This record gives sequence, C-alpha cells and structure tokens, in this order.
Amino acid sequence: MGNPRTALRTTTTGALLTALVASAVLATGPSGAVAAETPAAAPASGAAAGRSSGGGIRFVDIPGDGGVVLKGNVVTPTDAVPGHRYPVLVLPASWATSQLQYLIQARKFADSGYVVVSYTTRGFLGSGGEIEVAGPPDIADASRVIDWALAHTPADPAAVGMAGMSYGAGITLLAAAQDKRVRTVVALSGWGDLEQSIYGGRTQHLQAGALLGGAGYLAGRPSAEFQQVLRGFMSSDLSGEEAMRAWAARRSPANQLDRLNANGPAVMLAGAWGDTLFPPNQYAAFYEKLAGPKRLELRPGDHVTPELAGLLGVPNDTWNSAHRWLDHYLKGVDNGVDRERPVQLSSRSGGGYETYPDWKSVGATERKIALGARQRILANVDSGANGGMVILSNALDQFLKLPPVVSVPLLPRPFAAVWESGRYGAIQHVRGTARLHTTVSSTASSGTFMAYLYDVGPLGLGKLVSTAPYTFHDRTPGRPFGVDLELGSTAYDVPAGHRLTVVVDTVDPLYAEHNPFGARLTFSSPAADPSYLSVPLREE
Repeated sequence: MGNPRTALRTTTTGALLTALVASAVLATGPSGAVAAETPAAAPASGAAAGRSSGGGIRFVDIPGDGGVVLKGNVVTPTDAVPGHRYPVLVLPASWATSQLQYLIQARKFADSGYVVVSYTTRGFLGSGGEIEVAGPPDIADASRVIDWALAHTPADPAAVGMAGMSYGAGITLLAAAQDKRVRTVVALSGWGDLEQSIYGGRTQHLQAGALLGGAGYLAGRPSAEFQQVLRGFMSSDLSGEEAMRAWAARRSPANQLDRLNANGPAVMLAGAWGDTLFPPNQYAAFYEKLAGPKRLELRPGDHVTPELAGLLGVPNDTWNSAHRWLDHYLKGVDNGVDRERPVQLSSRSGGGYETYPDWKSVGATERKIALGARQRILANVDSGANGGMVILSNALDQFLKLPPVVSVPLLPRPFAAVWESGRYGAIQHVRGTARLHTTVSSTASSGTFMAYLYDVGPLGLGKLVSTAPYTFHDRTPGRPFGVDLELGSTAYDVPAGHRLTVVVDTVDPLYAEHNPFGARLTFSSPAADPSYLSVPLREE
C-alpha cells in the first residue's frame, strides 16, 4: 500500500513543480514553449512545401506515424546549390518544448552546410497524438521525419544524423537502434536505462517524476498508459511495480544495444554529474557497451544545464563538441575528434578537462572508508542530510560551487548514521562511482535509506560529493542482509586537510521512502564481511 508520508511529500513536490516548470529549465527553447505555436508562425503543409534548395527557415507539417501531424521547421544553407545534396540533421524537441528550441543551433548547422529538420514530438503543444514517452509511435515518428526530409529537402540519404537534448536524446538513441539510415548520433542529457534513471535503488525519484509528469500535463496530452504509470509511480503503489519496470525497459536504449551496435552509428553522449533526472551512472554503463565510434563527456551541473546556454547562441563546450562530432562523421571533416581520448570529463572543482581511454580508467585507484561501528537509526525523520532540490541544487554547484551543505557535528545521531575518514594530507581526486557495501537489518519488512558522501572541512561543514537511495521489500524483520549500492558518479577534488564522511538517513525530499512509522534500521560490520565505502580516485 502507499505510504501516507510519501503522498504528503508528493503534494509538496507538486507545489514546487509549478515554480520549476515556470523557470523553463525543461522549456529550453529561446522562445517560450507556449509561444512556439503562434498564428504568425503558420506552417505550410509538407506536400505544398515541395523540395527546397534555397536558404532560410520554413515551418512545416510533417506526417508522423499513424497519420499524426508533427509541427516542424526546416533550416537549409543560405547558399544552397540547386541539385546538391547536404547532410541532414534531425532534431526531436525536448520534453514539453517545441521545435523552436533548437533554432539558433539549427541556423549554425545550416550555415556550415547542413539541412536541419526540427520537430515537436507527438502529444506536445501543436503536434498531434498523445505523449507516449519515447514509445514505439515516437520512434516510428523519427523515421517518418527522415522520410519527409529526404523527400522535401536537399538531404543526402547517405548522411543522416540525429541529435537532441533530454527527451530528444532518448528518442534519438532509440531511433538509431531501429533505423539503419541514422549514421551519427549526439545525445545530450539523455538516458541509456530509463528504469535506473527514475527508479534507481528500487526507489521512486519523486521530484524528477513530478517535474516530468507536471510538465507533461501542462504542455501536452499524456496517453492513458503514461497516466496510469505516473499515478502508480507517484503513489508508491507496489502492485504496479513490475508493469512500470517493464514499461521503462521498453523505452531504454540499453535494452536495444544489439540492434544499435549492429547498425553501428557513431554515438556521442554528454551529460552532467548532478543530473537528477538521468544520472551519469546509467549513461556511463551504456557508453561502455557501445561497439562503434563513441564519445562520453560529463560536466558539472544538472539536467541540461551544461548545454543550455548553447541554445541561446552563447559559446558552449558541449555544442562545440557536437558540431565537431557531426562534422567528422557526417561531412568527413578531418578535425581530429576520432583520434582524441573518447572519455572527456570536467571536474566539479574546476581546472579544465581530463581525458581517459575508457570509463573504467576514470577511477582506477580505490580507497576504502571503513564503516566499522555498528549504528542504529530511527526512520521517518529528516536528519538534515539530503540531496537538495531537483535541477536547482546542482545548477548552483555548477555556476557558484555551492552544493548542498550540512553541519556534520550537528547531525542528530538518533536519525543519522555517520562514519568519517581521517584527514587527508594531500588532495584527493574523487573520480567515478563510489560503492557502499554494508549489512542492514530493520524492524520492518520494507524500508528505505539514503547514503551520502560529504567533503568535510575543519569547521565540520560537509559539501555533498555524491548520494543514492536504496529501498528493500519482503525482508524478515530483524534478520541482517547485505547491501551493495552505487552512489552517483562524480568528479570532485577533496582539499588537503579535509576528510570524507559517509552519512546514512531515511528521508530525502528527492525520493519516496517506504519506512513504516517507528521503524529502526541497524547498520553493522560483521568480521566475516566488513562494511565499507569504496572511493574511486584518479591515478596521479
């Protein structure tokens, strides 16, 4: 049954949602999402538009799957040569946004010799149909848009690429697994595994779900299936858990790797260390399994914040990399991107970029923090340690170096378990994925806890390095069981003289929790199986 405390937090999150959506973090277009479909931008029909060989921007109707009409625009080179074919770039819009989102970048691509076709995905704003959340109709739409581009623009059928942010990134990856014509992909702030993104640690990521669900209702028409899944997700009703996981699995590029690798597109992935919608762990795991040309870039920030400025025409590293990737693999430009180390990381602490030959080389050295002392905590009370607020907290870390902070000495020990390392004599370059291994028992059969890793200075103030939730069900009360939990991947430099501190509690506004009132959780470290947090460090 649903947890009444979860329902209360869902209501609170709903109030937060309105402010978040209004901030246009998801509505990343240079024009507001609602302004995207105005009478002044009356589109010509796809049939009437014909094949264009001149420059400029056209607003068009594109036939999607099942007769659904998709609102789109076409940008072509201003100096287009009649009869000449150009590489074509298809850009599906992000969640709750219109095709105008990419207009500035589309113009830049067109000026460098591309035909660019952007479109509003089905169910949103002026496009027809219902929101299917990257379901089969969305993937079929992407192929229909490619069909239309080849028939109505001077597009080269041998040079088809797709790119997108967030929702558009996920659709791009799924489409490349189904359509062999897609030769190059740029997926920015997307997902490889949708289940791990929204349900990692078997825990509902409540604020992320509320943000996506609320924006979907405000800017679109959710399908009956999506509404059912969202209701179950937000209510923490376990009866639909397997159905929800199967729904997410069908929408996960990670489950279509065989087809994607068989098609062999060149794939560039980029994201943020603090992405609260699509965490970097699942993107890195997906990247490692790609067989063709590939590149992974991770930067400070939250969902879409590293590439957001590029949509406004501001110089932007992520979009610069996207242009280089597409220029090489669609236009054949010898710009060296294929000879660079493919994993490119920017530390949250600053200092430029680090390059690696693969993901497993990122945190090649391991240091363990022993979680030796047995600790018991009371559930249902927020100790003050938490992951912050969706989008906002990690954006503050990106721009102002202000991650969530807590006073570790003041954490109430009845509600928070705390273990500390010694003070480090030199900088510790944390890189990659920290892993918690411990033994847990509970007075209840179900429960949730959150693990946090903090950088703690001499005054006891802890800056959040990484976090992750963990939920269990159907456990025998009082019987210990082992837990292995990945914290969020990160790149963070711990100054000399500081220590790393592990904190565990049971309440975080980011997540649902399943602790019955009055439950107690015990964390122990048996001699035969000691508890620890493994911290990955960069080799010096």
